[in-house]
Amino acid sequence: MNRKSLIIIFLVIFVDLLGFGMIIPILPYYAKSFGASATQMGWLMVCYSGLQFIFSPFWGSLSDRYGRRPILLTSILGVGASMIVLGAASSLFWLFTGRLLAGFFGANVAAASAYIADITPPEKRAKGMGMIGAAFGLGFLFGPAIGGFLSQWGYGTAAFAAGGLSLANFLFALVVLREPRRQSDGAHRSHFQKDLWFKILRSPPTGIPILLFFLVTTGFAQLETVFAFFILERFGLQAPHAGYILALMALVIVLIQGGAIGRLSHKFGEARLVICGTLVMGITLIAASFSLLVTLFIVALIFHALGYSITHPSLMSLTSRHAPQNLQGMTMGIYQSAGSMARVIGPLTAGILYDHLGLRTPFWVAGGFFLLATLIMGIQNRRDKNGVGKVV
Repeated sequence: MNRKSLIIIFLVIFVDLLGFGMIIPILPYYAKSFGASATQMGWLMVCYSGLQFIFSPFWGSLSDRYGRRPILLTSILGVGASMIVLGAASSLFWLFTGRLLAGFFGANVAAASAYIADITPPEKRAKGMGMIGAAFGLGFLFGPAIGGFLSQWGYGTAAFAAGGLSLANFLFALVVLREPRRQSDGAHRSHFQKDLWFKILRSPPTGIPILLFFLVTTGFAQLETVFAFFILERFGLQAPHAGYILALMALVIVLIQGGAIGRLSHKFGEARLVICGTLVMGITLIAASFSLLVTLFIVALIFHALGYSITHPSLMSLTSRHAPQNLQGMTMGIYQSAGSMARVIGPLTAGILYDHLGLRTPFWVAGGFFLLATLIMGIQNRRDKNGVGKVV
């Protein structure tokens, strides 16, 4: 495993996600300043994920054909440009334009996943993928706090700062990031073909982790969408309190994915970690919805974050480990595309459930998604013992 390359790709993805994290907490307030309704806010969240869903496999296949480095560089620069558009927005139309651009160029995680798959052996893949999870956690640990602080000078200020970070990140990656060496490089360049999609999705070793990632991300997106509304209505907590709780959850994710996930994967295996993680996520989220005290609510969410921290890198590892060597980029692109589709469905359904069926309902439905993932992985794990569609 190339430790230097892992550190470099970690820094690249961390800075990219730091900028992303700076935007997320201020986006609802930014949109509201232009008179956006709750429905329009939902669509603003969805448009980013929708474009990412459509174009992640496209960028992933391009990374198989032309290399990981140029796709990462293009993505970073494109996201930076989208942040500048966001910062300069003078109407809701330009906010949508900025988010659509960010979604179109949102190939960073898929390309980074394929990059890590290229430089890590299969037995250390979970630890390598955990680096992306840790970058996510750190980005969402520091990003919201920085974005909230900068918003004192206007919501556009945080967006401009995120754009500046992207430019610095582009220059850093341009200088230090090298194209990874891949096996059978001449045959490693895949084309964007529909039949390859079906091949990847029909194969249980890759198709099942992608399906489970879709379920988990749909549930998590529902929590993200109604979280602020829930704590405001239930406990009277404002935006700063929401930031502190989210930062605490991110800290748990960083601690697990940044160090412990490799040892846990080696000891228990990714499939068992997925079963355990999704079970914990489902139970704790349902329990959180019934919490009468904010302290109990926070404790439940801490354990929820713990479950997520072992589930996400394990699913990434299972997917990349079983992906055909010449289709790593496309496979991880489809994986990220499944997550993007989930982030289209999750927010829309969460808003409808919250408005029409009560504030607890999105928590229950999301918990059901996590428990369904537990059931599917448990059934598949039992089938593995008989050597059917093995996912280990």
